[in-house]
Amino acid sequence: MTAYSEEFTCVYDALNGERITDCAAHEFARGRNCVRRRADVHSNSGRGTLKLALIGTHGVGKTTLAYETCSLLKKAHYNVELVTEVARQSPFPVNAATTIEGQLWILHAQIAAELDASRHAPHVICDRSVLDNYCYLVNKFGRQPQLESWLEWWMESYALLVGVPSAFDEITPDGFRSEDRIFQHRIHDLLNELLSAPPFSRVQKNVIWLESGDRHAWGERIFAAALPLLEANASLQKSAAR
Repeated sequence: MTAYSEEFTCVYDALNGERITDCAAHEFARGRNCVRRRADVHSNSGRGTLKLALIGTHGVGKTTLAYETCSLLKKAHYNVELVTEVARQSPFPVNAATTIEGQLWILHAQIAAELDASRHAPHVICDRSVLDNYCYLVNKFGRQPQLESWLEWWMESYALLVGVPSAFDEITPDGFRSEDRIFQHRIHDLLNELLSAPPFSRVQKNVIWLESGDRHAWGERIFAAALPLLEANASLQKSAAR
């Protein structure tokens, strides 16, 4: 077994305590080079990858905002790839009916989608992070310490986390996400609780929260917050190319 796969055997099946297969662990280990901390951008296929994630509960406009952010970046001539919500492709139940297996599938699919996106562009926008996906697991099954060190490690791969506030109006029906407002706010509260407690409190330095009454300016605010990171990443790419 490789050193990387040994590291990933700390990820267990929370349902029965058994290890996830070494094969699955190795697949994540193969993508380790695209993981970088805020001050230490690792190379992926010869390019530095800068990753931004929108975080928040469902039904608050993250996906629309992710597309808007990508549009602003493209207009500014940045090459960007979008990672959309992977839960919509899950073969397992979602929302309040979720299962341990379903949440593990979503967490793995989220990371795999981010790895794939980073192969295609040096800038990646995600309309969720692994942490807000984890909130749905915590809501039904409680915290899973055997997963949290792995998830916290991956959370450090986001250069910027943009918190989208919980909406006050009704959830727009889309045939997929729950329209239960109590459930929606519970996920929002869980996200804040997790960000305030170890091990995830260490990523608070990378988080900005949008103002709920300033929706029309959200995209521009994200762009302004990301711009110094984009410029620093461009400088790193130029230095690497010399």
